[in-house]
Amino acid sequence: MRIAQVIGTVTLSRWNSSLAAGSYRLAIPLTLADLAGSAEPTGEELVVYDDLGAGVGSRIAISEGGEAAQPFPDDKPVDAYNAAILDTIRISEK
Repeated sequence: MRIAQVIGTVTLSRWNSSLAAGSYRLAIPLTLADLAGSAEPTGEELVVYDDLGAGVGSRIAISEGGEAAQPFPDDKPVDAYNAAILDTIRISEK
Protein backbone atom coordinates (compact mmCIF):
# COMPACT_ATOMS: atom_id res chain seq x y z
CA MET A 1 0.00 0.00 0.00
CA ARG A 2 1.26 3.48 -0.87
CA ILE A 3 0.20 7.02 -0.05
CA ALA A 4 -0.78 9.27 -2.95
CA GLN A 5 -2.24 12.72 -3.52
CA VAL A 6 -5.26 13.23 -5.75
CA ILE A 7 -4.47 15.75 -8.49
CA GLY A 8 -7.50 15.37 -10.74
CA THR A 9 -10.57 13.50 -11.88
CA VAL A 10 -10.73 11.17 -14.86
CA THR A 11 -13.82 11.40 -17.06
CA LEU A 12 -14.80 8.38 -19.15
CA SER A 13 -17.27 8.09 -21.99
CA ARG A 14 -17.47 4.29 -21.56
CA TRP A 15 -16.74 2.06 -18.56
CA ASN A 16 -17.40 -1.36 -17.13
CA SER A 17 -20.96 -1.25 -15.77
CA SER A 18 -19.94 -3.10 -12.59
CA LEU A 19 -17.82 -0.08 -11.59
CA ALA A 20 -20.46 2.59 -12.18
CA ALA A 21 -20.90 3.34 -8.45
CA GLY A 22 -17.45 4.90 -8.07
CA SER A 23 -15.32 7.42 -9.90
CA TYR A 24 -11.77 7.56 -11.17
CA ARG A 25 -9.14 9.88 -9.75
CA LEU A 26 -5.73 10.83 -11.06
CA ALA A 27 -3.23 10.50 -8.22
CA ILE A 28 0.51 10.85 -7.79
CA PRO A 29 2.31 8.52 -5.34
CA LEU A 30 4.27 10.34 -2.63
CA THR A 31 7.77 9.64 -1.36
CA LEU A 32 8.93 10.24 2.21
CA ALA A 33 10.44 13.58 1.11
CA ASP A 34 7.09 14.55 -0.45
CA LEU A 35 5.26 13.68 2.78
CA ALA A 36 7.75 15.66 4.86
CA GLY A 37 7.10 18.67 2.64
CA SER A 38 10.69 19.03 1.46
CA ALA A 39 9.95 18.25 -2.19
CA GLU A 40 7.27 18.59 -4.82
CA PRO A 41 5.75 15.26 -5.94
CA THR A 42 7.52 14.07 -9.07
CA GLY A 43 6.26 10.49 -9.43
CA GLU A 44 4.31 9.08 -12.34
CA GLU A 45 0.55 9.66 -12.15
CA LEU A 46 -1.83 6.73 -11.98
CA VAL A 47 -5.58 6.26 -12.29
CA VAL A 48 -7.23 5.09 -9.06
CA TYR A 49 -10.76 3.71 -8.65
CA ASP A 50 -12.45 5.65 -5.84
CA ASP A 51 -15.74 4.81 -4.18
CA LEU A 52 -14.96 6.79 -0.99
CA GLY A 53 -15.32 10.28 -2.46
CA ALA A 54 -11.78 11.68 -2.35
CA GLY A 55 -11.42 15.17 -3.78
CA VAL A 56 -8.58 17.00 -5.47
CA GLY A 57 -5.84 17.59 -2.90
CA SER A 58 -6.83 14.62 -0.71
CA ARG A 59 -4.15 12.23 0.43
CA ILE A 60 -5.23 8.64 0.02
CA ALA A 61 -3.94 5.13 0.69
CA ILE A 62 -3.88 3.10 -2.50
CA SER A 63 -3.72 -0.64 -3.12
CA GLU A 64 -2.30 -1.76 -6.43
CA GLY A 65 -2.19 -4.92 -8.51
CA GLY A 66 -4.03 -8.03 -7.35
CA GLU A 67 -4.83 -6.49 -3.95
CA ALA A 68 -6.76 -3.69 -5.66
CA ALA A 69 -9.44 -6.13 -6.84
CA GLN A 70 -9.88 -7.78 -3.41
CA PRO A 71 -12.61 -5.46 -2.00
CA PHE A 72 -15.00 -6.58 -4.74
CA PRO A 73 -17.07 -9.79 -4.61
CA ASP A 74 -16.47 -10.48 -8.32
CA ASP A 75 -13.42 -9.95 -10.52
CA LYS A 76 -13.13 -6.29 -11.51
CA PRO A 77 -10.81 -4.59 -14.01
CA VAL A 78 -9.04 -2.41 -11.41
CA ASP A 79 -5.27 -1.83 -11.12
CA ALA A 80 -5.34 0.73 -8.28
CA TYR A 81 -7.99 1.21 -5.56
CA ASN A 82 -8.50 3.99 -3.00
CA ALA A 83 -8.49 2.07 0.29
CA ALA A 84 -8.63 5.10 2.64
CA ILE A 85 -8.77 8.88 2.77
CA LEU A 86 -6.07 10.06 5.18
CA ASP A 87 -6.80 12.94 7.54
CA THR A 88 -3.41 13.20 9.23
CA ILE A 89 0.04 11.87 8.43
CA ARG A 90 2.62 12.03 11.20
CA ILE A 91 6.29 11.37 10.42
CA SER A 92 8.68 10.72 13.28
CA GLU A 93 12.26 9.56 13.56
CA LYS A 94 13.04 6.51 15.68
